[in-house]
Amino acid sequence: MNKLILTILAIFLIGIVYADVSYCCEKTINGAWCQNAPIENCDNAFRKVPTSCEATSYCKLGTCVDSQEGTCMENSPQANCQEEGGVWDERDIDELPQCSLGCCLIGDQAAFVTQTRCKRLSSLYGLETNFRTDIQNEVQCILSATSDVKGACVFEKEYEKTCLFLSKKDCLDMQSGDSEVEFHEDYLCSAETLATNCGPTEQTKCVEGEDEVYFIDTCGNLANIYDASKINDKSYWSRVIGKDESCGANDPDGNANSATCGNCDYYLGSTCKIKRAQDAKPRYGDNICRDLNCEYEGEIYKHGETWCADAKGTDNNLPGSRYFRLVCYNGEVSVEPCADYRQEVCIQSDIDGFKTAACRVNQWQDCYAQTSKLNCENKDKRNCEWIATSWKPRKGDNPGIIKNQGACVPMSAPGFDFWQAGDTESLCSLGTTKCIVVFESGILSGKKCKKNCECLKDSWKQDMKEICSSIGDCGSSTNYIGAKGYH
Repeated sequence: MNKLILTILAIFLIGIVYADVSYCCEKTINGAWCQNAPIENCDNAFRKVPTSCEATSYCKLGTCVDSQEGTCMENSPQANCQEEGGVWDERDIDELPQCSLGCCLIGDQAAFVTQTRCKRLSSLYGLETNFRTDIQNEVQCILSATSDVKGACVFEKEYEKTCLFLSKKDCLDMQSGDSEVEFHEDYLCSAETLATNCGPTEQTKCVEGEDEVYFIDTCGNLANIYDASKINDKSYWSRVIGKDESCGANDPDGNANSATCGNCDYYLGSTCKIKRAQDAKPRYGDNICRDLNCEYEGEIYKHGETWCADAKGTDNNLPGSRYFRLVCYNGEVSVEPCADYRQEVCIQSDIDGFKTAACRVNQWQDCYAQTSKLNCENKDKRNCEWIATSWKPRKGDNPGIIKNQGACVPMSAPGFDFWQAGDTESLCSLGTTKCIVVFESGILSGKKCKKNCECLKDSWKQDMKEICSSIGDCGSSTNYIGAKGYH
């Protein structure tokens, strides 16, 4: 008579007790807002209920109004808004009167903002508030910001005819009973026809608020944009020449590092600065269109570009790894870290060759609750991926998070402070899987697998290990600097 021998093969990837992640924490002990997590991960000073955050009132999204700065942020959780000192309203941003936009005119500049924001900006610059509600789009607003016409303001001083390059308003304000002024629109003070004591020079100047390098005359007035080929051109020293008619108007790099042309463009990556040792030597003067682009690891990035750093270990979600955003600004590369423990990931896009990147919240919290590939990979609600397995749990097995021959895990596994007791054990316990394998043994035939035989294969062990490591900093692995784990 054959003797039936049962052999139990149990593979524990993480040998700890299973716990559901079912509470909506208004705020977690790690500082995150409106996250589904175990109850012990919730900050006791804030609300928590055993349901999804989408079903709660305190995590409902609305508009956050900063009444002091005059800004409105849509899709903001109520608790987060109030924590930052804002006023939360469940209505959409378009429904709030205080969030209505208009044209704010400040000096010769314009901004399409709220009226409160306009007052704030006006106070910062010490100017009067000019808020126009009749202008209802940003393009029209910007076009309406025209400065006063400028030109040569000619007058007599100490029996000598001299000149200042001013706006018409400022020039006429100089008029008094004993002196007369003449305003010549679009003329330079160095124009020979005006017969003033101001003439051309080889000097140049940078002007605050302007991108370009300018010639200056002997009286210290601004002339036209620096163009080395026009140094002796009398007509170039007589009338105002616009930026679009000046040298290098179509240069795609904004004449960066040009020795002969000062038609800089900040948005194309150049602006007027004093020449440095590494810059080209300008033919005249000491100023140049300094190159604002950046070189990083052998690659050139444009001024204003942002991109995701090739951070060590993030591709494999190694313990200790973190996402970073890099910014090229004024020729310097700065590093901006995303939230630690991979609670934020860096997302990068490329629009017509211009890179932009941002840190985005890693929505991993409800991955483990999904039972189908379709729900798991719904990118509008979560950042998860479906790992298919050939094993389908049977009665007596402990499937962990495996459902329907697959498991829903974070696309970017979060990190934990695993060296401390608490959330880590309950989360990592989701990876604990047990498969009972049944063998039958006969006197003549020997031992033969009869049930769950696929669990004996190395491929099954590898599948379970992959699911475990996808949960987060679980199991024994190598961290981002190559140090091996233990225990």
